[in-house]
Amino acid sequence: MPLRVLPVLATILTICFTATAQTKDANASSAKTGSTTNSTEKKPAKSGRDLEAERLLKERRANAQSLLINLAADARSFNDAITRGRMLARVANVVWDADRERARTMFRLAWDAAEIAEKQERDASRMATNQPKSGPGLGYPTSSHVRREVMRLATRRDPALGEEFLARIKEQMERANTGGSMSQPTELGLFDPMISQRMEVARQLLETDEMDRALQFADPVLGTVSQWTVDFLSSVRERNASAADTRYAAMLNSAAANPQSDANTASVLASYLFTPHIYIGYSREGTLTNSYRGNFSTPQVSPELRLVFFRAAAAILLRPLAPPGEEHTTAGHDGHYLVLKRLMPLFEQYASTELTAAVKAQIEGLTSLITKDTRDRDDDDWVKTGIRPDDMQANYEQSLRDQLDREKSSTMRDSINIRLAMHFASKGDLQARDFIDDIVDPETRTYARTLTDIRLAERAIAKKDADRIVELIRTSEFSHVYKAWLFTQAAKLLAKSDNAKAASLVELAIAEARRISGSDAYAPRAFVAAANAMFAVNPTTVWETMNEAVKSANSADDFSGEDGALSFRLATKAGPSHVSYNAVPDFDLDGIFRDLADYDYDKAVELARGLNRDGPRSVATIAIARTVLETKTK
Repeated sequence: MPLRVLPVLATILTICFTATAQTKDANASSAKTGSTTNSTEKKPAKSGRDLEAERLLKERRANAQSLLINLAADARSFNDAITRGRMLARVANVVWDADRERARTMFRLAWDAAEIAEKQERDASRMATNQPKSGPGLGYPTSSHVRREVMRLATRRDPALGEEFLARIKEQMERANTGGSMSQPTELGLFDPMISQRMEVARQLLETDEMDRALQFADPVLGTVSQWTVDFLSSVRERNASAADTRYAAMLNSAAANPQSDANTASVLASYLFTPHIYIGYSREGTLTNSYRGNFSTPQVSPELRLVFFRAAAAILLRPLAPPGEEHTTAGHDGHYLVLKRLMPLFEQYASTELTAAVKAQIEGLTSLITKDTRDRDDDDWVKTGIRPDDMQANYEQSLRDQLDREKSSTMRDSINIRLAMHFASKGDLQARDFIDDIVDPETRTYARTLTDIRLAERAIAKKDADRIVELIRTSEFSHVYKAWLFTQAAKLLAKSDNAKAASLVELAIAEARRISGSDAYAPRAFVAAANAMFAVNPTTVWETMNEAVKSANSADDFSGEDGALSFRLATKAGPSHVSYNAVPDFDLDGIFRDLADYDYDKAVELARGLNRDGPRSVATIAIARTVLETKTK
């Protein structure tokens, strides 16, 4: 190749490479641009229907905000302090994100109303007359707990505000107590009303799935051993084992180092690991027990945590014994002995040989210091088995049957037959009725039969047995409101599998509601329950039932629109009393108005305006507003 050609060829190749590179860059750039364009194009344009839904939701949210602000303005002048406090707190909770300063003002106004309400309740309680001992709708008078509700809602929004309200309670209590100590040791741990107040609010937060807020509010007192603090940790453990175990371990170490801890402290601490929600304390005078709602199953914990417990328990239980007459703990020498006997099987199963031997030596040292009555109590099941009687249910039944065989008094036999009936009814066993038939006193037999059938019905609802529910309605002497409620429960169970039968059961519930006196608060509750069932069966037909509910609510002075419940109390001549109490959310306006607002907002608002009384109208209005404000665009 001639040399002069080479420069030309080099120039051509350079041009080609440059062109290729430019082409690649252009393609890459084009690809990126195309990618961006395609990415943008993947988002479809909103349809007219979507835009209309957004416009409608925005309009309804503005309307809901307006409803709440107007309600808060009206609530300040409500005559009833309970309604005033509750509604101001609930409105504040809903509008918090939009206007925090206004919400704080509402919370403080709610707290002022709550304090007035609870003072009025205390005064009324002092003047209360004797109530009939047995019958439907009779329960123990219940507090509104309005301060607790205000504190819970305020705390979930602003913990500092919750602490402010708690400080106000403490100031009032100290004034009433003239500056004296409010805390005192008991067989079930330290009693302190401020700890009780704090733990009740923390538990409410926990039950509404606000774990972080609940722990934050409870933490200041979780180093103190009481049935409230330990039980709170057991409830936390059912949701978050790690968070509970960490705090429990800290509680154990604090108790071991506290010179005020005694044998009952160890007994209460043992409940967390071995008998959750069941607490046992001992003294020379007797055994004190208490229990709370929750899972009673023994939790699966790490061996390390159990070891921490046994070391802490030993540090408390093996302290030097005081001379006779100089033991001033809650347990005394007698309670100390009984706690050791109760926990001994656990030491033998889980603790080291050295600790177990030391506990045995302590028991021997106490034997000469305790009374004969205490040594005789050593046969008590709670002590003999260490923690909990084996086959508790079977033992309980046989024990009652044995008592029945030995008992000669007809009054005592009636009491035992009722306890056996309650035992079998709690299992859904119709044999419960056989024991009622053996009751001699006619009035007691009548009330006991009703209570037994109530328990059987509750069990049938739990087992979702619609046929048993309907059969019990047919064969039992239930009140109209109980029949109405049971018909609605059966109807909801059948709503999907047999819609026609479910609809007929709702009609029967409505018929029972119409038989209740118009001035009775149970009449609107029964209609609301029927409306809830009707909404599940056929929502298009619910409005007629709700119109009856509104009309009935306007006639019943005591209908608040919430706190619906069914209660029945049986007081036997020989004791004890038996109580059936069930909170019934289907009696309350909140649930049905939330459903109605989601189904037809404008119609629900109009229906709520038809409620004449402050309480029911407020409950319905807040339910409607929450439904809209908490709803995303569909």
